[in-house]
Amino acid sequence: MERRKSLRLLLLAAAVTAACGVIGIAQSSPEAPAGFDTPINNNGSGISGNGMDLAANETLADDMTTFMEEDDIGDGLGPIYNARACVDCHANPVVGGTSIVSELRVGHRDFAGHFVNPTITINDGAAKVANRSLVNDRAICAEAQERVPGSETIHALRATTSVLGDGFVESIDSKTLLAIAASQPRMSGGRIAGEAVLVPVMEAPGQVSVGRFGWKDQQASLLSFAGDAYVNEQGITSRLFPNDSTSVCDAVADPEDKTDAANGLQDIDKFASFMRSTKAPPRNAALAATADAQSGEQLFHAIGCDICHVRSITTAPPGTAINGGAFKVPVALGSKVIHPYSDFLLHNVGTGDGIVQNGPQDTANKMRTSPLWGLRTKSRLMHDLLSVTRNDAILRHGGEAQFVTNSYRALSTAQKNRLMAFLNSL
Repeated sequence: MERRKSLRLLLLAAAVTAACGVIGIAQSSPEAPAGFDTPINNNGSGISGNGMDLAANETLADDMTTFMEEDDIGDGLGPIYNARACVDCHANPVVGGTSIVSELRVGHRDFAGHFVNPTITINDGAAKVANRSLVNDRAICAEAQERVPGSETIHALRATTSVLGDGFVESIDSKTLLAIAASQPRMSGGRIAGEAVLVPVMEAPGQVSVGRFGWKDQQASLLSFAGDAYVNEQGITSRLFPNDSTSVCDAVADPEDKTDAANGLQDIDKFASFMRSTKAPPRNAALAATADAQSGEQLFHAIGCDICHVRSITTAPPGTAINGGAFKVPVALGSKVIHPYSDFLLHNVGTGDGIVQNGPQDTANKMRTSPLWGLRTKSRLMHDLLSVTRNDAILRHGGEAQFVTNSYRALSTAQKNRLMAFLNSL
């Protein structure tokens, strides 16, 4: 109830903001730095960040090394997990990018049609992993391995998302995202209406913010996102998520995240700092300058793609308190124009996976608008990686986006080719 009340107040503030003509798109603000400048080098060489100030005795090279570090059982890996390092799932074309790694989520519906998280038995029924839609593909011992029971009729694959430029995404004022949501019904004749969900900020107990990370917008802050991924994807507990999903074969005391004596930072702090320090994904400047790509961008706008795939957003001013007051937007991230080609809102475009996470039940068949920056580095597309061409991905859009897809179908072959040139420049 309190979360819904808070959302209503934020929506009212967003409506006032939109009425005043301010939706976070300020052309006088400088462009965010862009570049694929975190190459996969184990020695941390050749990297360049966005200029964000770091803590005493903290370096971007060390943060990236921690992001790439493979954990083992002695570090707290498992008991159930998907990967041994962040870079295992975030590596293309540089550290922090995307990959072809997917995870498995399952669940079922109750008699009222509501999504229910599963309870999965392990160790021949002697132990349970309760209330958790994620099914880990790996375990540190045979007894801990999860298997999907027949009771769980909803099965969903989720692609790993890129974290490049996510410091800028975190620095978007929640009111800006709500203002975009408020504008969409007017822009689409009532057919498109993005949903913002308020989710807990783990480092600010009792506080919520508009979610923007993950396919269900299940996290709002990068520190929460880091802690969530550490415990769910690697099975390593931290001060934010202090409990393992199971104790089967677990021999390391919780929480398992270690503290660096040199700077007092734990791994989740370094993960968050690395993500905040990355530059935005750059465009292919040569292709973007061609007549075909520029014409394609005009078509992208004309048929309505940019109602959800928003071209430009400006981050909150430096010093703005976000994440429930736990973080202030630094100078390097504040008042910067980014081009994510996303509204970071949830929409039903006919590809929903039926899973509910931090949002209400109506989000079961909604997914976050996939940011298109860095699209040219992806060989497999959509949340499940089951589309392998840009054309296939576009044609899968239904629901709220059906009228946009219909307009795409009506384009000539030459126009579609120009649109593809634009997409391939991102």
